Amino acid sequence: MSTTMTKVLTDRINRIEVSATMAITAEALKMKAAGIDLANFGAGEPHFNTPQHIKDAAIEAIEKNFSRYTAVPGIPEVRKAIVERHAADFGSNFAVDECVFTTGGKLALFNAIQVLVDHGDEVVLPVPYWVSFKDIIEYAGGKVVYVESDEREDFRITAKMIEAAITPKTKAIILNTPSNPSGAVVSAADLEAIVRLAHARGIYLLLDECYAYLTYAGKPVSGGTFTDCKEHVVILGSLSKTYAMTGWRAGFALGPKQIISAMSKLQSQSTSNATSFVQKAAVAALTGPQQCVSEMRANFLTLRDRVLAGLKTIPGISCSVPQGAFYVYPNVSALFGKGGLKTASDVAAKLLSDARVVVVPGEAFGTADHIRISYAVTADVVDEGVKRMREYFGQLS
Repeated sequence: MSTTMTKVLTDRINRIEVSATMAITAEALKMKAAGIDLANFGAGEPHFNTPQHIKDAAIEAIEKNFSRYTAVPGIPEVRKAIVERHAADFGSNFAVDECVFTTGGKLALFNAIQVLVDHGDEVVLPVPYWVSFKDIIEYAGGKVVYVESDEREDFRITAKMIEAAITPKTKAIILNTPSNPSGAVVSAADLEAIVRLAHARGIYLLLDECYAYLTYAGKPVSGGTFTDCKEHVVILGSLSKTYAMTGWRAGFALGPKQIISAMSKLQSQSTSNATSFVQKAAVAALTGPQQCVSEMRANFLTLRDRVLAGLKTIPGISCSVPQGAFYVYPNVSALFGKGGLKTASDVAAKLLSDARVVVVPGEAFGTADHIRISYAVTADVVDEGVKRMREYFGQLS
């Protein structure tokens, strides 16, 4: 018998890891199913229910038997709603055929990277980064070029920092603003400068705008505003956070027709169209009353201030002030060396096992000294979670 072993898995699948946030969520769900009471700061999803008018649109679509295949990039009605909402809110001018509706914002990102990034291409990525960015780039064979930010500056990314990372091999830049996990927001001036820099260099700027409507300081901005540079701008969007539709898997991309067509072609060989009646629900979300968005944003801001105030009562924890999204990203390195804690992963593991508090360790986002706390929870959960953390850290020696 031959002793030669056939390689089972491809190199590309071995280049990536399981999403840390999904792994934490799975463990928390398992503990919850076992009857364990948790203060869950792990999941990155609104605690609100999907607004009723959106649910009603989906129910109506189902009752009218709108349940068959649609065009791969989405029905014209939903793509029209996306481009018109974006134009109304941000001044962009994308056409319907420059839009694709996807099964969640993550698929829009995955497909965009797959059609743009080839082996050896460099992609500029600010740190801390959303967990999936690095792995999706590496899956495509790209090389990640990291841009380190400074928490003393609230993790703010500037055009100067991005420019310094560009090389002749740079194919794309990824910006997530407001940021998951830090809540940092790229200023309007820096965003315009980065858009114009990318356009001048022939580099594609992939803008993750999943939290665009959850900005707390000033008016939300988009790279799509600078219409004279749209040739090199790809907007990656989602209805998940804006309209509390995480489980619906409703995302989209806006960009140059050639790129959108390629993304649609890839989608035709993978997921095909997104769920038909979800598309109808998305139309209702985008064209219906937007008061729900303002109300959720105001509630998140109150929760942000509540969790920041709570963290200030815990010795050894420091935290920058996020300007958007619904996360805080406290530094816990002062606790290393106490109670056997050596890393942020240790902190997250002990909080889960000993304090019954769910957080995500910073290693998942590219930093070693932080944990991510999602405050998209009720005020009671914020208070209880902070109390448990304070009690647990207080007994360390």
